[in-house]
Parts: sequence; C-alpha cells; structure tokens
Amino acid sequence: MKKLILTLAVSSISGQVLASDNVTFTPEQEAKIGEIAAQYLVDHPEFLIKASQKLQQKQLEEQANAQKAAVLANKNILLNDKETPFIGPKTAKVNVIEFFDYQCIYCYRISSTIESLQKQYPNVRFIFKETPIFGSRWEPSKYAAQVGLEAFAQKGSSGYEHYHNGIYSTGLNEGKLTKEVVEAQAKQAGVDLSQFKPTENYQRNLQLFSQLGFKGTPALIVMPTDGATTSNTYVINGADVAALTNAIRTLSK
Repeated sequence: MKKLILTLAVSSISGQVLASDNVTFTPEQEAKIGEIAAQYLVDHPEFLIKASQKLQQKQLEEQANAQKAAVLANKNILLNDKETPFIGPKTAKVNVIEFFDYQCIYCYRISSTIESLQKQYPNVRFIFKETPIFGSRWEPSKYAAQVGLEAFAQKGSSGYEHYHNGIYSTGLNEGKLTKEVVEAQAKQAGVDLSQFKPTENYQRNLQLFSQLGFKGTPALIVMPTDGATTSNTYVINGADVAALTNAIRTLSK
C-alpha cells in the first residue's frame, strides 16, 4: 500500500508511472508525496483502523506470552505452597489457580461457576490464592483473607470450602462484607477463632500477583501439573467464564 501511494503521488507530480524503485525525490516531491499520503489516509480511515487493530492484537499477544512465561517461572509456588488452600485431589493432573478478593464483585459473580466446575471436574485441583487487593480500602478484605488461611490451616480443604463458599453465599462485596459476617462464616465452618492469630501471609500472594502481571481480580491460571508449556498454560484476566471452562475442558481430555 505504501508503494502504491508513493507511485500514485509521484505520478501525479511527474505525469509518469515509474517502473523503478530506485528513485530519488526532490524536497518538493517529498512534501507533495506526504500531502497525498496524508489525504489518502483521511479519505480511507479503514487502513488506520486495521493497522491499529493489528497493533493492539500484537500487544495483547506479547502481554499474554510474558504472563505465561512468568507463570512457568513461578510454577512451584503456584502449585506447591503448603499454606495455600485448595479443593480437589493433591495428585490432580490439571490445576486451576485463582487470585481473588472476597470484596471483588467479579470474583463473586464467577464464584458459582467455579463451584459448579469443581463438581463437574472432581479430578481437577482448584487452588485459591487469597489476594486482598482492596485491603487498603476495606479492612474486612484483609481480615477475610486471613481467616480463610486459618480455616484451611485448622480444617483442611473441607473446612476451607465451607468457609469460602459461605462468604460468597452472603452476597456481600464492594465494601459490604464485615468482620462479624466473616467470623460467623468461619464458626459455621468449624474454625476455632480463639486459636486465630492474624498474620500477613497473604502478602506473598499480592507480590506474586504483581510479578505475574495481573492488574485486577479475579485472575485465573489453568495449567497441567507436569509438562506445562506456554501452549498448554492458560492465563485468564477477569471473570471470563467461557475461557475458563474451555481451558479446563481442553486439559481434562
């Protein structure tokens, strides 16, 4: 297209169609070529739109590849951190890792889907990275994460599942979740709060969240336990139910 524009521009200036690419233009010709090229793009903005779309797609692909590379570099901490709550078999061949905040409305909206997928794919391990990104805005965000880690430490996967799903069942998020509600759900899950000593272990998840290039929650990763590569590792930014379901289905075949 650039060659066509230049040819047309020079033809309009010289009255000739040029057969050779080895052409030297005078300053006046270059100025005229610029004017014609600029006007052509004004008259045909679809070329600019197409170029912009290609650039955006390239940037998204580069971002996705960078995130996947970061995921693979941090595979061990993603899959094998003993303090991180999980639901499903330890020996699972497929893993779903979710970075989430109980105060996040989008995490709430996808929570029922994740709960359903756990039942649909009992051989998949679901790993929950407590990541209270709203902690500086809403204190219960951090408290819910701390209690979640305590629920797993005391009661294992079953107790954590009870607590985790219980918090979401309240429908409280975006600043509405309270310390009292968190404690009530913990007690229903069998957590002994008298033994609870709040820590900031969730800080490791916040750091990892940042290292992986995530900007918001939910942030999801679907990857195999063995033989993970950029081609069979899925990074999902946001509550994209279709992408999550497709990734699990693909790796579970």
